[in-house]
Amino acid sequence: MDEMPIPNPPLSADEAALVAKLSAKELDRIDATVLECTYEQFRKVAMVVSLCIEKLGTSYPNFSDVFYAERVRALVEAGKLESQGNVSYMRFSEVRRSQ
Repeated sequence: MDEMPIPNPPLSADEAALVAKLSAKELDRIDATVLECTYEQFRKVAMVVSLCIEKLGTSYPNFSDVFYAERVRALVEAGKLESQGNVSYMRFSEVRRSQ
């Protein structure tokens, strides 16, 4: 049976409030970690998100997978990552470092 793609939900109001409090330095650290979790080959966004949570979960325990998926999307939009599929569906898209 085929799995139905489900888009990433929006950040909760509480999580959005926490994100708004992040400094530029903290966002740079998070984005650097996202980039560290990618390769030159395509990797599922869900895997990248999972690795980020593993690496940053103790520093940012209140951030969900949705937050990290949004950071992946922001890095795609900034041209730092290339994507296949729609990154709004983390289980049905892939990213790699820009060539």
